[in-house]
Amino acid sequence: MQFQPMYYEGELILPKMEFNMTPNHSVGIITDLKRKQLLISQFADPSQYYIIRAGQLEYIRLTVEELIAFLIQVTERQERVAPLLDYFKLKEERKVKIGNLSPSKRMYVTLLRTYFAHQPALVLEEPYFYLEEQDRRQFKLILDNLSQEKQLLILTSNLEDALISCDTIYRLNELGLHPLDIMDSEEDQQNVQEQDRSNITLQKVSTKKNDKVILFNPPEIDFIESIEGSIVVHVDGENYDCAMTLTELEQRLSSFGFFRCHRSYIVNLQKVREIITWTKNSYSLRLNTGKDAVVPLSRSKLQELKALLNL
Repeated sequence: MQFQPMYYEGELILPKMEFNMTPNHSVGIITDLKRKQLLISQFADPSQYYIIRAGQLEYIRLTVEELIAFLIQVTERQERVAPLLDYFKLKEERKVKIGNLSPSKRMYVTLLRTYFAHQPALVLEEPYFYLEEQDRRQFKLILDNLSQEKQLLILTSNLEDALISCDTIYRLNELGLHPLDIMDSEEDQQNVQEQDRSNITLQKVSTKKNDKVILFNPPEIDFIESIEGSIVVHVDGENYDCAMTLTELEQRLSSFGFFRCHRSYIVNLQKVREIITWTKNSYSLRLNTGKDAVVPLSRSKLQELKALLNL
């Protein structure tokens, strides 16, 4: 699948890119609202793509049972209502009008339209954002089954939601698609440790989120901080836990342009946009990360930083 560059008010928003979608392999793209909207506009063929938008509304005057019966009828599926209510875990709500359901359950019922879609590809915007835990788990099971025969693309601004259902996850910004290196935390973490450590530790930073190990290339990292003894790696507005110490990270990342700007912070100098002087002895660094991030700069580190930046 290919996408041509798209601009908004002279700014490159959607770069030229290409990625593949295949059955039994779901894809997630993490990006901001504007890029999500532009991406969705590219899936214009209704015979190929079925799209669910974030916060999409449903027929609120129908009961759950009536809606399922209606969807069976309009899609001409050879199925009965009762077994589907069992499969969707909606027996207790079958007589409840859609408008009287909880917000989570109402969105869950709307998302069930993906089950009835005849198109080979499903595109879902923020499918898990409005769902409570029980509905998330049930819809994940449904998506897992659907993905065995359909192409599945999830667009979200939240890594945690992408991790629920996606086999491959990309981060999209003005520079293009960047695949995230993700693996299960136990078995695959052991495999990483058994590989050549000199190659892995110098080229990747291992982090963890939602029981997944996520490996980042150093240039992807914005900054790293120590919070009450825990190490947090910041990448494009998302936070990830790291088991290494700041000293270990400083040693391993210094050759990639990282700088210990404060006793609790390491910053990627490629992301520094401005040195802010608050008072004679108080300084900060403003980062060019797409989100307004400011990290402290120790007075004792100021001259060293200026030398590194040739200021």
